[in-house]
Amino acid sequence: MNFTQEQISQLLFTIANQKDGYRLLLQQSLEAIMRAERNQFNEERSDYGNGYRFSKVCVHNGKMELMIPRSRHHNFYPLILTLIKDQNKESESMAFELYKSGLTTEQVGKIFEKIYGHHYSKSAISQMMHSARTDVSAWLERTGLDDTYPVLYIDATYWHTRRGDSVSSEAYYTILGVKQDATREVLAIVNHPNEGASNWEEAFMQLKERGVKQIDLVVADGLAGIENSVAKVFPMATVQLCTVHLTRNILAKVKPSDKQEVAQDLKEVLNPENEQDTSKDGERRFSGFIDKWIKKYPSLKTYHQPRYSLYFNYLNYEKEVRRMIYTTNWIERLNRNYKRVLRMRSSMPHPESVLFLLGGVAMDRPEYNYPIYQFKQSKKMNFN
Repeated sequence: MNFTQEQISQLLFTIANQKDGYRLLLQQSLEAIMRAERNQFNEERSDYGNGYRFSKVCVHNGKMELMIPRSRHHNFYPLILTLIKDQNKESESMAFELYKSGLTTEQVGKIFEKIYGHHYSKSAISQMMHSARTDVSAWLERTGLDDTYPVLYIDATYWHTRRGDSVSSEAYYTILGVKQDATREVLAIVNHPNEGASNWEEAFMQLKERGVKQIDLVVADGLAGIENSVAKVFPMATVQLCTVHLTRNILAKVKPSDKQEVAQDLKEVLNPENEQDTSKDGERRFSGFIDKWIKKYPSLKTYHQPRYSLYFNYLNYEKEVRRMIYTTNWIERLNRNYKRVLRMRSSMPHPESVLFLLGGVAMDRPEYNYPIYQFKQSKKMNFN
């Protein structure tokens, strides 16, 4: 049949004006282009048509099922399908980047509407990130971790999460490892309603199941019993408790007029700069500090306990690495990045949604790919 250009335009206009006519027209046009391409493909390769297969592709704000023509011998794949899928992947990647940067699905949809000129619902944006969820989940559960990590940093952050019919602040545990090449990677992000030493023990056991055999140093806050949990799973590991947390806790027990003097005394106690210092020297200074202030603040007597020696293990390492291991600052920085992207959301619908977002933030941090020079120079730590 021969149609004039005007007749073709009128026919297309009539179809497009019907209910779902635009999608039908688009579908038939794409399928016609693919059939024409297969005809040319078969002529060039002396091949034959071999029926069709069905495939769903994302088009604008919805999915469309297309009949994809097949060839018998040479695995024909339509160029137009490659272009559509490349655009889909680009859109999915951009949606995920915007989402993990702090925007909600509704806000991402509004940006997409401005860019592409079509309305994108929250569910459509959520559907776009299906492959990202699969990628993040696979990354969080990956096996084949290194068998040895010279240093682990551990900490938990809290966020409002719906569980069943109620919303509460739940703990999300992060384990950041320093590898033997002195680069870093997040090894685990797990959820428990509360933070506790027994939950950390479970997280350490999961690390062993994923390939980790040896940890040399674990840097943690002052959570009660954390040293016991570490010892049960990695008995050869040394524990270093965060000196920043120690300082905060002590300053919270003194009145404002004494805070400056107490802070200065603690700074001298925790000084990492003396190359000759050992952990025993730090413990003696700390004991003297407590003796000085205990008369005015009897509650400080709790610091005359053996576990407080764990705050001074950093002094058994070279001066150049002490500031990197006597606090949990690195993982605290990651926690701040978590909070930045979560802050746009008053609460999350379930723990899995939080893990997806935190995993997206943690899995691709360019700064973790650069070796830490001071660690590489250490002779007392297990770096290659």
